[in-house]
This record gives sequence, structure tokens and C-alpha cells, in this order.
Amino acid sequence: MFTEIFSPVQKIAFTPFNHLSVKRDDLIDPYISGNKWRKLKYILAKARAENKTQLVTFGGAYSNHLVATAAAAARSGLKATAFVRGEMVKNEMLLLCSLFGMELIFTDRESYRNKHQLFENHFANNAEAYFIDEGGASAEATFGCAEIIGELTETYDHIFCAAGTGTTATGLLKGIQQQQLPAKLHVVPVLKGGGFIAEEIARYTTINKQLALHLDYHFGGYAKTTPELIHFIKTFTGQTGLLLDPVYTAKMFYAICDLEKKGQIHRNDRILAIHTGGLMGLFGMQDKF
Repeated sequence: MFTEIFSPVQKIAFTPFNHLSVKRDDLIDPYISGNKWRKLKYILAKARAENKTQLVTFGGAYSNHLVATAAAAARSGLKATAFVRGEMVKNEMLLLCSLFGMELIFTDRESYRNKHQLFENHFANNAEAYFIDEGGASAEATFGCAEIIGELTETYDHIFCAAGTGTTATGLLKGIQQQQLPAKLHVVPVLKGGGFIAEEIARYTTINKQLALHLDYHFGGYAKTTPELIHFIKTFTGQTGLLLDPVYTAKMFYAICDLEKKGQIHRNDRILAIHTGGLMGLFGMQDKF
């Protein structure tokens, strides 16, 4: 998809931090943005190696993953189909998916729970169809996310990322271990009951003391917000010029600030936050602002 990527590390000025930097994966591409490109990179390589011509994946109506998969398929000369959770709707995200040529199959929530069965029901006789789990979760995705660490030219005391499935966090921890870095990885699950992410990480790499899960920053659950979080987004973006999405990155940066207030990290520590993109998620929350 890309011969080279653009993902600089930028230092930002935000009180009270003296050494807060951001890995700008959100700048990689407008549509295959952030960790979506990282995850899809090796998934598409495997699909091509297996002579697959149709990508089949899953997501909600405002899924950045669906847009990214649709765009990646179009650029790679592949077909794409998505099972969309819930009733039939129209929105900006699904419009982009359709423009990129993705077929959308709206699926009731009960059927959606069994994704492999959905795939079998529709594509069992299609040898060219390739299953991609929701959010791109897979071993191949962790390989791509691990490369984030290999691109760093400085060392940090703390590295932060938001987490939904735990795939990006897994890759980051693998990268830290492979590079033998001293940094502590702080993972901020964005949904209730995020402790399962430790189990997901353990499927692919060894968990050690360098991993910290912070389970209290979900703000009510996945894609949930509060007036406090919205106020934080406005304050942060107004002071730094850096856009955040309410689903992932805003909760991560809020956690960074709160952990400093609680004394768990220090304002003089060297901190790197991974901006995983997903900014189109703002479209689904315009009424919150």
C-alpha cells in the first residue's frame, strides 16, 4: 500500500509535562490511519500470499477499521465485504466504505457475535475470501504494531497507548522486548472490564513488569463519553493543536494527566504517547460537542 510512511515523533507543550512526545501514526494516511495501517500491513501480505482476492471483515457503523480495510482493498486491487453490526444506517463512515467499493451486510447483534459462523454462512464456497477479525486482531497485526518501537530514535521512561482489542498493545510490548528497551508500557483500555486485554497480550508475548494496565479510564464503556472527557478534549486540542478522538486517544491522554496528578508518573519523565489515529470517530459524536 505504501512505499514509505510518515509518522514523526513530535514533542508537545502541555502543562505540567516537560517531556511529553507523541508518535504521530495518525499522519500515516487519511483513511488507513494510525494502527489500522500497522495492523493491515501484514494481514494483506498474508492474503496475497494465499491468493485471496476478497477481504471480509467486521465492525460497527462508525468503525475506522472498516474504512481502512475498504481503502486498503481498493488500493490493492482487492474486493472487500463488511458485516456491519446493527440495523441499516447511513453515515459518513459507511459512505466512504461504499465509495471505496466495499459491500456492506448489516447484521443483527445476536448473529454478529459469531463472526466465524457469519463468514461460513456467506463465504464457505468462496476459496478467495479472506477472514479478517474485527479491528484486524491477529498475530500478523501484532507484527506491524511492533514496528512502531523499531522506528523510535530516542528512549522513554513511559510509553502509552489506548486499547480496544489489545492488538496494538501486544505489538508494542513485543517491540519493547525485542529492542530490549527500559520503557514501561502503559495500556489504557477504553471499554469496561478491560482486564481481558492482559489475556489477549499473553496469547502472543510474555507479560512482564514492563506492562501496566489502567482500567479506570473507560468513561462508561466503549464509545462512551462524559462532559468531563469532552471538556478535556477541547482544552487539550485548544492548547496543543492536536486532535483527539473521544473513543481512544482522548481517554489515553486523560489517563496520562491523571496518573501524573496521582504521582504514578512524574512531569519530568520522558513520556511517549502513541496516537493511533481514528479521528473520523469524531463524526459519530458531533452532538457531544
